[in-house]
Order: sequence, then C-alpha cells, then structure tokens
Amino acid sequence: MKDAFGTPQSLLILGGTSDIALATARRLIARRTRTVWLAGRPSPALENAAVHLRGLGAETHTISFDAIDSESHEAILGKVFAEGDIDMVLLAFGVLGDQANDERDPAAAARVAQTNYTGAVSSALVCARALQAQGHGSLVVLSSVAAERARRSNFIYGSSKAGLDTFTQGLGDALHGTGAHVMLVRPGFVRTSMTAGLPESPLATTPEAVATAIELGLRRRSETVWVPGSLRLVMAALRHVPRAVFRRLPL
Repeated sequence: MKDAFGTPQSLLILGGTSDIALATARRLIARRTRTVWLAGRPSPALENAAVHLRGLGAETHTISFDAIDSESHEAILGKVFAEGDIDMVLLAFGVLGDQANDERDPAAAARVAQTNYTGAVSSALVCARALQAQGHGSLVVLSSVAAERARRSNFIYGSSKAGLDTFTQGLGDALHGTGAHVMLVRPGFVRTSMTAGLPESPLATTPEAVATAIELGLRRRSETVWVPGSLRLVMAALRHVPRAVFRRLPL
C-alpha cells in the first residue's frame, strides 16, 4: 500500500530500461518503494538496471515482456499481480521510430503504432483490471506533447501517442471511483538515450525532472502532468494556430 505521502511500496515498470522509468524508480526507492518489477525484453541492459536498483536497496525482479506480443500480456502480467499487490504501474515503453524512413516503409511505421499504441492498450487494460480488483494503486502512462497536435517532423510517432493519450483519458474516467487511479504524463523533449543525437527542442528536460513531476503528481493524485509545466500553456496556444500557419513553423 502507498504510505501517507502517496509513495508506493511496490512498483511495476513496463519498459524496464527506460531512462525516465529508472529515474522514477531511483527517486521512489529513496523514499519508500521496496519492491520493483522490471518488465522488458531480456537483455544485458535490463539485468544491469535490476542490479543497479538492488544496489539502492530494492528487491528487484525482471520479467520477460514484449509490448508487441499483446496475446502474452494477460498471462505475463497476471503472474506479477499474483505475487502480491502492486501500488504503482509505470507504462514507460515506446519507440520514436525514424520518420523519414518510416514514411517509406509502412511496416516500420506500423511497428511504431503497434508498440506505442496497441501494445500499450493491451498491457494497460490488464494492469487496470488488476488494480481495480485490488481496490487501490496507480497506473501512470507516459504520453508526450507530440500527442497534442500532428507535426510534419514526427507525425507517425505523434499519432501513436495521440491514440495512447486519448485511451488513457478514457481509462481514467472508466476507473474513477474504483480506488484505482490513472495519471497521464506529457513530457516535452527529454534528454534520454532515445533522443540522443536529435536536435534539442525548447524547454528540453531530463529524466530526473520527469521523475520529480511523477512523484508530485502521485502525491496530489493528479490526472494529467505536463513536464515542464509551462508546456501546458505553450501547447494550448499551438493548438489554436491555424493549420496554414502551423505547417510553416519549424516543428
């Protein structure tokens, strides 16, 4: 169960090598979290992440999880919840893709959508049902400001995040009053291994800053968190820019 400050004692991360997820785990372990499940494709990076978190004092387990293999989600994630209650699920997997290449390769574009959207829908529904059965716990979903409006430079990735964003809002409404809590996180450009080498956008942030915002959002039981918070106003303005003008912006 969460403590009086809303800090979870047990954490399940879907996307166990995510820089943002691991920064969040480190922050929560420093507070109260004692058990961490890292779900991801078996790899040295996943094992190294587990070793790192154990070194911080958390009992850490790894579990083989493939976002695209939706048919396996119920069985794999069901085993985790069968081991005991989970106070927080952090859905942090996703791929950026290569926009220029993916426009020429529809199969590659579909993999971005399958990972970021259909894989997330499947795994989130499994976890949401388990949290509802527990009667407590938070599902935290990493969306993106890219979900707010399609941009020429990354509309394949952005459209997958837009679908996930809308799904998460509806799921939060569906679970309202059940004891389970859904929180949507919309970061801007985050300096991670996924964005390494890309031109940095204004208001760029760090995994640690996103982790701080997630912890604060949990305490407040927020439904939507922007990182940094100023992006909320920026995107509200951009949403109303006429399309003919928007397509000329360097976005």
